[in-house]
Amino acid sequence: MASIEVTVPDIGDFDEVSVIELLVKPGDTVKAEQSLVTVESDKASMEIPSSQAGVVKELKVKLGDKVKQGSVLLVLEGVGAAAAVPSPQPSAPAPAPAAAPVPPSQPSPGGGSKSIEIRVPDIGDFKDVAVIELLVKPGDTIKVEQSLITVESDKASMEIPSSSAGVLKELKVKVGDKVNIGDLIGIVEGAGAASAAPGAAAAPMPPPQPSPGGGASPAPERTPPTAALPPHEPSAPTGALPHASPSVRKFARELGVPLEEVKGTGPKNRITQEDVQAFTKAVMKGEASTKAAAGKAPAGGGGGEALGLLPWPKVDFAKFGPVERKEMGRIKKISGANLHRNWVMIPHVTNHDDADITELEAFRVSTNKENEKSGVKVTMLAFLIKACVAALKKFPEFNSSLDGDQLVLKQYFNIAFAADTPNGLVVPVIKDADKKGVLQISQEMGELAKKARDGKLGPADMSGACFTISSLGGIGGRYFTPIINAPEVAILGVCKSQTEPVWDGKQFQPRLMLPLSLSWDHRVIDGASAARFNAYLGQILADFRRVLL
Repeated sequence: MASIEVTVPDIGDFDEVSVIELLVKPGDTVKAEQSLVTVESDKASMEIPSSQAGVVKELKVKLGDKVKQGSVLLVLEGVGAAAAVPSPQPSAPAPAPAAAPVPPSQPSPGGGSKSIEIRVPDIGDFKDVAVIELLVKPGDTIKVEQSLITVESDKASMEIPSSSAGVLKELKVKVGDKVNIGDLIGIVEGAGAASAAPGAAAAPMPPPQPSPGGGASPAPERTPPTAALPPHEPSAPTGALPHASPSVRKFARELGVPLEEVKGTGPKNRITQEDVQAFTKAVMKGEASTKAAAGKAPAGGGGGEALGLLPWPKVDFAKFGPVERKEMGRIKKISGANLHRNWVMIPHVTNHDDADITELEAFRVSTNKENEKSGVKVTMLAFLIKACVAALKKFPEFNSSLDGDQLVLKQYFNIAFAADTPNGLVVPVIKDADKKGVLQISQEMGELAKKARDGKLGPADMSGACFTISSLGGIGGRYFTPIINAPEVAILGVCKSQTEPVWDGKQFQPRLMLPLSLSWDHRVIDGASAARFNAYLGQILADFRRVLL
């Protein structure tokens, strides 16, 4: 078994192109002409084929490496020189087709600015390549070497640059057209063809290397690899590369955008530069996230590599005893990612306090007795919503949201409340709570809670909140730290009320005390404001007549 080194063939007027994809791995059996790696320059991407058949013994390159003509790609184990495919005669370049000569630029008869014909330069051993993208339009001012169109064969996509500078007067091709060397692309009005760029600026497809093995008789001339293939149709590529031009892929790499997650809006779902920009804006606004950022995170918080932390420990729990795996529910998956983001990005501070609700609870009980026949049951949460509205009016920074360096102060009062359901926690919203009474709020809460339990809450029922209340009153507990629901800047947590002895200056009195836990965003609110908010909220709950003030 002979070891054969497969090297990079002549890839035209390029030096040190980047390896962007490995198409084989050690142990793979490859055929002659099978693509091994994909390389990319600023203008073109191309696949490098194997000049031999055999089994991949060792890969000599990795992603990101720079290669050029003669660089070793991999080592094959073959059957000596017999494994070699017929190679082209190294000294006899293939004659150019009849259409190869590019006619000189035709000056306009006016004698002022000249009309220059831009034609397809020598693009290597290709015929009938498809135009898959137009990068300019009539009226555009173009520079020398600026890309005009993108063409694609079965093995490579490449951008055709302009040989002259000027204003594009007319485009002679459209998406889907087939072009060859010498075909007219467009007409430019400029200062002449003196600024013409060499035709080699467009990347040719690399021909296979001659066999390095000796001793074999000269092989017959090989038919060009594309001659037997049907004309290429502009459609999504079958390889793993995203369907985008080399310049768009380079642009995406510079921004760190994973192209495989970008939805293309160009012809045949091709990804354009505008698609990359739109995806970047959506990520920056929090409207979208990459798979890397929103990957599966275990309950403990997922990997911390992005924050410079140690990776999340991987443990084989089954070796310590029996285990059962259960898929997390859809609501928990969605809320988990949001809560993780909010906890990491918002500087939380929590103030704990107690409110005396002795009189308010007595009033609530008597109100329910008076309204027994109506079917509406007033809960303490309804009073809390009205009390929070009054506090938000007095402290407007709690009813705001951050937008960059600006604070958006809201003139409406939509209060969200956390509702426990069999499928997980959901947060419906009472809209315009300042315009509704306690009875109406109680009725709406009952309707929204029922929709939540039935799984019928819509997006409109859970959007537009200014402030959230998370109540554990029916369960128990004393204090906790609720996580702020972005883009809000505060959230109130309440636990189960308890009767406690409270000193009134002369003696201890039994009072019903409600634990309050106020979490707030320290970028917007300071400690003094938070303490005043909690104290004022406690005063309202102690004497609900203050709501009228």
